[in-house]
Amino acid sequence: MTDAKPISKRARIKARRNAVQALYQWLMTGKTAADVIAEFEHDEHKLAKTDVDYFKQLLRGIIKNNAALDLHLQGLLDRSIDELDAIERAILHIGCYELEHQLDLPYRVVVNESVELAKLFGAEDSHKYINGVLDKVAKKLRSNEVNA
Repeated sequence: MTDAKPISKRARIKARRNAVQALYQWLMTGKTAADVIAEFEHDEHKLAKTDVDYFKQLLRGIIKNNAALDLHLQGLLDRSIDELDAIERAILHIGCYELEHQLDLPYRVVVNESVELAKLFGAEDSHKYINGVLDKVAKKLRSNEVNA
């Protein structure tokens, strides 16, 4: 019998919030995933009540698959990837990554969580943009689920 506690929904939400900040840092500085993770781990308050494993999985997976995630977005944006605000790009990458790699999460949850991140960190109406783009990505990556 294990004493492992199930990961709470709040801990996952906090992992995504930290991932937005870490991806922003990565995009702005070009540091490695390991360096960014180390900086977050050195600040005990940042990762408090966070699903740290999920935070690391998101960060490593998104950085590793950065080019592939950009390809999912290509043609769905009203501008080039490089013209996106770094926060919007980070949130779109989290959403795309979860849509492609976290199949246990319903696509509506992924889109909703990304919209909430945009409301928290993004520009005034960026949540509407994030919602529209990720709906299109979901139709590409999870057409069976979206059409069900």
